[in-house]
Amino acid sequence: MIKTIINIFKRFKKSIYEGELNPQEEQNRLNIIFRSLVLHLHPPKVNEKVLKFNHTFGLGGMAVVLICLQFLTGILLRFYYEPFPGRAYDSIINLQNNILFGQLLRNIHYWSAIFLLVITSFHLLRVFFTGAFHGKRQFNWVIGIVLFVIIVFSNFTGYLLPWDQLSYWAVTVSTSMLEYVPLIGDTLREIVIGGNEIGNSTILIFYNFHTAILPVALILIMAFHFWRVRKAGGVVVPQSEKEDNFVTTVPHLVAKEFVATIVLVAVILLFAVMFNAPLLAKANPGVSPNPAKAPWYFMGIQELMLHFHPLFAAIIIPLGILILAILFPYFTYDTEENGKWFYSEKAKAIGKSALIISAVITISFIFIDEYFLKSLSLLGFLPDIIGSGLIPFILILLFFYSYVRYLVKRKKVNKNELLQTLFIFIVTVFIVLTIVGVFFRGEGMQLTLF
Repeated sequence: MIKTIINIFKRFKKSIYEGELNPQEEQNRLNIIFRSLVLHLHPPKVNEKVLKFNHTFGLGGMAVVLICLQFLTGILLRFYYEPFPGRAYDSIINLQNNILFGQLLRNIHYWSAIFLLVITSFHLLRVFFTGAFHGKRQFNWVIGIVLFVIIVFSNFTGYLLPWDQLSYWAVTVSTSMLEYVPLIGDTLREIVIGGNEIGNSTILIFYNFHTAILPVALILIMAFHFWRVRKAGGVVVPQSEKEDNFVTTVPHLVAKEFVATIVLVAVILLFAVMFNAPLLAKANPGVSPNPAKAPWYFMGIQELMLHFHPLFAAIIIPLGILILAILFPYFTYDTEENGKWFYSEKAKAIGKSALIISAVITISFIFIDEYFLKSLSLLGFLPDIIGSGLIPFILILLFFYSYVRYLVKRKKVNKNELLQTLFIFIVTVFIVLTIVGVFFRGEGMQLTLF
């Protein structure tokens, strides 16, 4: 049987090539195919500087590897998963207990999704802090933001599919944020979950988005992203280093990417073997866990909702930050340096100060609001949207206005350094809120330090 298949393959290959190829000719053809594929993603030669690991940390390539892992394991999971509330949970149990390597397969899919979110976040930070969004790379930054949003929602739509208590109530909490969108909030939530409550329609909607719509969008936009990077000349390097030595992409760059891939896959396998993907009891709409938390990547927003009116915490502030992140490559800058970390030593020093100040202010605000402002209800006579929404929001804007004036007037920062400082400040706020929400919120979402 095997010999017959081999003979069929040889005849098929012969019909394509219109004649037998000797081993050397066949190897040459394979090399040409491989090089053509690689050079669609990279220029023929690259600056020797980009081969240093700390230049990019290989984050973009790691993201591609993790996406491939997601696709491969996702396809295999489809053979056993049943996207119906009555059978989804049982199909996961069957996969884990009765299918050879079923638990490992689900673990790889879970951990590669977690690592993908973290690595794409670091990739965006790397692009920002090396100024790789100026000139002809402006629109590629926007494409990167779109890809990041798709990855977030790919994780979110997959979060519900196990249909356990953790996933059911996390999605319930997250989708309830949509209700605060002015005028269309309730309608928007009904569209997303397919009705008034999470059920049969919800899991089918999330399943189709997770396994079809979002993956297709990810592939198409990712291909466009690669083309834009390739068109821009590959990985960005500082202007002062553009005349340095160039080396061929194959094998110099490809060999390093191969090693990084092996190490990354090994780390994913290690996590998959040591830590199982979470699975609680089967989803019960009548019994809510205490506390009911959103997925960890939305916990910053959920924590913010404990301190601000939901309209501002869940809609206005996140949407405003997202719009600014999309637009800032198009601002006017004093210089447009590509590839240089942190612009200058002054920018680095002020950035460190911004990180510390932001963390201290955020933590202090959480404690003051938790133990002082809420108990006093100083603005309790006002409607919530004003007392815990509009007024705090205006105070935040005034703080940032004062902070910007201080940086410009006293620290004499230029526009590049100012943007970086504000970016660090905002990212630090979100990280602190996320850490507090994930690790320091207990029953009833009360603040617990131990």
